[in-house]
Amino acid sequence: MKVQVSRTKSSETFYVAKTYRDPDTKRSTSRIVRRLGTRAELEATLPKGTDVMQWAKAQAREMTEAEREMTGKVTVSYDPTRPIEPGARTAFNVGYLFLKAAYHELRLPEACARAASGRRFDFDLDEILSRLVWCRVIEPGSKRATCEFASELAEPHSFSRHQVYRALSALAEASGDIQAACYRASEALRHRRTGVLYYDCTNYYFEITEEDGFRMYGPSKEHRPSPIVGMGLMMDADGLPLAFDLYPGNQSEQPTLTPLEERIRDDMGISRFVVCTDAGLASAANRRYNSQGELQFVTTVSLRSQKAAIKAWARDTRGWSALGRDGELDLDEVRARADDPDCPAEERRRLYATTFYKTMFCGLDDGEGGEFEQTLIATYSLKYRDFQRGIREQQVERARRACEDGTARRHRKGPKDPMRFVASTSVTGEGEVAETTVLSVDEAKVAEEASWDGLYGLATSLDERDSAGVVRVAAGRWEVEECFRIMKTEFEARPVYLSRRDRIEAHFLTCFLALLLYRIVERRLGGRFTCPEIVAKLREMRMERVPGEGWRPLYVRDDLTDALHEAFGFRTDYEIVPDRAMKRIFRQTASGASITTREGAGGNTK
Repeated sequence: MKVQVSRTKSSETFYVAKTYRDPDTKRSTSRIVRRLGTRAELEATLPKGTDVMQWAKAQAREMTEAEREMTGKVTVSYDPTRPIEPGARTAFNVGYLFLKAAYHELRLPEACARAASGRRFDFDLDEILSRLVWCRVIEPGSKRATCEFASELAEPHSFSRHQVYRALSALAEASGDIQAACYRASEALRHRRTGVLYYDCTNYYFEITEEDGFRMYGPSKEHRPSPIVGMGLMMDADGLPLAFDLYPGNQSEQPTLTPLEERIRDDMGISRFVVCTDAGLASAANRRYNSQGELQFVTTVSLRSQKAAIKAWARDTRGWSALGRDGELDLDEVRARADDPDCPAEERRRLYATTFYKTMFCGLDDGEGGEFEQTLIATYSLKYRDFQRGIREQQVERARRACEDGTARRHRKGPKDPMRFVASTSVTGEGEVAETTVLSVDEAKVAEEASWDGLYGLATSLDERDSAGVVRVAAGRWEVEECFRIMKTEFEARPVYLSRRDRIEAHFLTCFLALLLYRIVERRLGGRFTCPEIVAKLREMRMERVPGEGWRPLYVRDDLTDALHEAFGFRTDYEIVPDRAMKRIFRQTASGASITTREGAGGNTK
């Protein structure tokens, strides 16, 4: 194979081409095998001072050697009368190799080396961390189960279970440094959009009954009667986790924001950003802190809890704007058009995809006798209106049935309890005292809630003239919630079978790193596949080791496996992969080079 360069007036693009003889014309010709990228793309990603042409030629030589290794047929014989050796394992998972490539791209082995510096460990900290992280994606489970499953990865390990628990303590101490190192390594390879950061909190339960100062009883997100630990997660505008912190389960999440922001500023050098949070973190103290210097905030707020004048303004149907459209709109006209049976399907689809908004400038009491300025934005969505309406109609129907069958109660347990719509009548129509109390659905309460359908509030310290930009920023907040969903479901981060605080912190560090590696893989695939699809495929990708010959795939090749191999620059989907070729893949994924070169090759950069 050889390097070909396509030149235009403004750029040079490098390709690897393969020369072959055309069977029809019998002439020698060539075809493009891989696009390496433009000179500008490669210079931006390769180490400084690298000669682009020499690097491209090295890529061509590696591809030629890999092709030579894959030539030739293999014949394998098996003896039907010979039992396999006891304890012999022939099938191994290779899906972790894509996570391994991302792991080395983030320079985590170097971070582990720094964490182990000056310590006399009888184990390899990097070997343990890498398996804990990969297995959190491939086969999540307890630390004991992870030690057992690590033997099913294609590359062997040499640690024991007690060494894993010892390693957790060291990882907990180095947690902040490892998070910062991941950011610096990823930023060096690919610009991370840290101008907008998203922050949210959740909690994780422990199957214990007694508190210990860290695992404490508190308001569980899952409504479980168990001690919990809270976790705050910061994410950048690309959906990549940036940093996290833990706090006792009985502590409010509001004071956790500013300490993590300070750590991001000190450890990662990120000092200018807009932080976007939900209403639970929208305290006056947090908003005031993020209104100073180069910090800004965007947060959701409850419009129903505002003063009467603001509530009237928010529900006024006049004076609304729409993203991507000029002029003012009346929401009554918008709703009437969307609900009109004669409205064309394309127009209705466009209306449902549009976010409408209006802006008001107001002040907020800072809790210390002063006031700071903020902009309040009311948004409206037809899709959100139908979502709220559908849920409320189900709840009203439940409340009505409860009133009819006598199971209704006058006291509700929460703002989503259907019993909030139940009203009691204890007098007759003539004003006399009734012998019994009659429970019925309060239609006035239903109408009051319906008047808020589709409305959503935002508060920001940003310029009120950029309201459309604020709405777009807030629209990205769902990704940090998805991060928590992935950790709790696909990665099974809870329940946690650890008791010491340092080991609990190390456990969540491995969950954080697993999420970061997964997000890198997801971005490399261009967002074409869902999280369950990607994780299921990584778990499914197993190969049989044929002694003395190579590795035979046991998984189904499809569009997703093709995309993974294309994104990471190696292939395991041949009928058999010779041992030499497989060792080369092991080396390549450990070099951190596969993603580096592909990222500069016109991949999914932003």
